[in-house]
Amino acid sequence: MNQPPSLPALEAHETLALVSAATDLSLFTDRHGTVLGVTTHAEADFPISAEGWTGRAWSDLVTLESQPKVQDLLKSAAQGDSPRWRHINFPLGDGPDLPVMCTAMKVGQAGDVVVMARDLRPSAALQQRLVDAQQAMERDYMRLRHLEARYRVLFDMAREAVLLVDAAQLRVVEGNPSALHLVGDAPKRVVGRPVLECFEPDSQAAVEALLVTVRASGRPATTQATLSSGGGELDVTASLFRQESGAHFLLRLTQKETVPAGAARGSGGASRESLAMQALESAPDGFVLTDLDGVVLHANAAFLTQTEVPHRDQLVGQSLDRWLGRSGVDLRVLVANLRQRGSVRMFATNLRGLSGTQTQVEISGVAVQQGEMPCLGFMVRDIGRRLTEAPTGGRELPRSVTQLTELVGRVPLKRIVSETTDLIEQLCIEAALQLAQDNRASAAEMLGLSRQSLYVKLRRFGMIDAAVADDNDTP
Repeated sequence: MNQPPSLPALEAHETLALVSAATDLSLFTDRHGTVLGVTTHAEADFPISAEGWTGRAWSDLVTLESQPKVQDLLKSAAQGDSPRWRHINFPLGDGPDLPVMCTAMKVGQAGDVVVMARDLRPSAALQQRLVDAQQAMERDYMRLRHLEARYRVLFDMAREAVLLVDAAQLRVVEGNPSALHLVGDAPKRVVGRPVLECFEPDSQAAVEALLVTVRASGRPATTQATLSSGGGELDVTASLFRQESGAHFLLRLTQKETVPAGAARGSGGASRESLAMQALESAPDGFVLTDLDGVVLHANAAFLTQTEVPHRDQLVGQSLDRWLGRSGVDLRVLVANLRQRGSVRMFATNLRGLSGTQTQVEISGVAVQQGEMPCLGFMVRDIGRRLTEAPTGGRELPRSVTQLTELVGRVPLKRIVSETTDLIEQLCIEAALQLAQDNRASAAEMLGLSRQSLYVKLRRFGMIDAAVADDNDTP
């Protein structure tokens, strides 16, 4: 076994310099735990003042839950046990406690103890970021669960027959009840079955050609086919989408409609209106049609999903104001602008769901005042999932004039101006301290301030302890 190398005897000042260089905070106490002296690392930036610690008991300087740990460290040091590290918290008044990792060992014949501490704030900040990331993942997971539940309800309740087909093996992955009824077989026998077997032999070639065409072009296409379970000829519409690492076909089976030749060529206005209504009904953004007073006449499926309403009948006849965030305000503003100007774009507000959840949305509207029944049309777009940079401070700074104007009606103008000015000043100081790596002299130079002015602002925003600032202000 290798023997430890012998070290030369060190003077007291050399020992003090060695301990100070190896730790962020050092305490020298007697055997009873009374503080005899305090040293800090030259580059350590502790938000506490240790000037008044000399002569006080170490256990009186820590939080209540840390006092038994202090007594345990002193007892172990007095018995000459191997040093071990314990988590100790120092109180900081109104702010969060200062976490440090401490160990203690006996020095000298009189039983004095040296306590060495390491700053745990960087580790605590990293742990907080990990917790925030985990909570964000859990929120996204719950949101996906809700979306899956909504998809399942819409999928099962849809009157249109829908089959989900694996694009690689051309086997049925899933089908809604309407599709299973048309195919005329039990669900367990349909899932996993080759999709071509669901059609008559004379129609299988047309369906296979349809799938090949859609896979090659990536665009939806339609063909006619007859199911093996019998019945008339159907329109089979296929579209391609990717899920995880594979591709899937979405097959929609609808009864073939007899359309006049002129309408098929686009010469009839009725067919165009029908196509427009189908597009609005299938739009990913919510669409609402109301009368001139804002009473709902019609809503598409996307708006039903946004408001968490299971049936369209629960929306029809209700005022749109019931679902908007600022009740009694937003709808009046929208209707007034539509009557005066005819259209509104990107009106920001919140949309309330049936369960009380709120979603950030943008509303664009148009007034249709011609015809037998004047009405108002609204497109509702969910903007809650748009990626934004996380705020660096405790409060988020509006990044555009549009976001500032959105506060009008919610917060008094005097408060908006005052808090925005203070917030800009605070964020500039935080940015300067980050760039200067918490060197306040360099940060003051970046901001064009004197050190005394910077400390005044730091005290004002609660970013520094007053005792530390007063000490640093002294030349």
